[in-house]
Amino acid sequence: MLIGVPKEIKSQESRVAITPEGVSEFTRQGHRVLIEKGAGIGSAISDEDYISQGGQIASSVEDLWAKAELILKVKEPIAAEYPRMRQGQILFTYLHLAASKECTDALISSGTTAIAYETVEINGQLPLLAPMSEVAGRMATQVGASALQKPHGGRGVLLGGVPGVAPGKVVVLGGGVAGLNSAVMALGLGADVTVIDRSIARLQYIDSLYRGAIKTLAASHHAIDQEIGKADLVVGAVLVHGAKAPMLVSNNQVKKMKQGSVLVDIAIDQGGCFADSQATTHADPTFKIHESIFYCVANMPGAVPVTSTYALTNATLPFALAIARHGWRSALSMDKGLAQGLNVHEGKIYYSAVAQSHNYECANLTL
Repeated sequence: MLIGVPKEIKSQESRVAITPEGVSEFTRQGHRVLIEKGAGIGSAISDEDYISQGGQIASSVEDLWAKAELILKVKEPIAAEYPRMRQGQILFTYLHLAASKECTDALISSGTTAIAYETVEINGQLPLLAPMSEVAGRMATQVGASALQKPHGGRGVLLGGVPGVAPGKVVVLGGGVAGLNSAVMALGLGADVTVIDRSIARLQYIDSLYRGAIKTLAASHHAIDQEIGKADLVVGAVLVHGAKAPMLVSNNQVKKMKQGSVLVDIAIDQGGCFADSQATTHADPTFKIHESIFYCVANMPGAVPVTSTYALTNATLPFALAIARHGWRSALSMDKGLAQGLNVHEGKIYYSAVAQSHNYECANLTL
């Protein structure tokens, strides 16, 4: 199979969907890998690094999209890429379609077979979303701590405090992979950390693992309202598999928060979990609502592409190899978890949460 790896063109996105090690695995199995010139530069991977492992540099991005049978990307296609998608081609990338009717409609119109990293599901877990959730969760505390500094418009709070001065209060909404990573980073800085989640079992796990150092609360409107009112930093890390994120914090609640407090919305890829959230970029990451600062960058891991690229491709490579080896239909037939990743095929939606988000019909896949 001919695999194509274009350069990511979303604003401030420097990750790439394959490493030289990945190219080596594909070529050893008899596949060809066509890579856009400079695709790996942002992740400290040169064209020569790819070539040394058997990769080929495409003559142009148009030629790459036209020839490749399987396109590997990191982020969802954007408007400039819509005309390049075509019927009979497989696209394997993050899609987050529940939050974007525009991209959903473009995939439907193209006839492309689109398999989403974030909905591949194994034993109730999301193995291809987890690495980036880990990165985003850890970054959320890092960027939140920075935004809290007075020169950045924040409240002027040091999360860890100092002897004789209370630490900052961090509230994390959602105790999944991203939320827990954010909480652990905040705990490491010495903050006062509370995780709110609707799963009692998850809260028991966190409490047991961290021996009460991370406080836990069962999710309710009242609990969220009370905790964010006392918070210096709120991290939104809720996830509903493949669906639009639930709205947990209203404009009125933000109005009652501390002046200079910070809200980081990790769920922005899925529409965000704060009522006032609007996707931002690394070039202009924050905005103010009332007297609070919002950080809503839709590709947070793109800020640390060397770490993120290798973490992501470690997880995606085995699935991509299976698609190349067997073809998408046989690969999905052999792996029911991978089959959960199919979002769009030949003009129809195959993932129910995406269909529901846009009031479209959901087709049933026959393998």
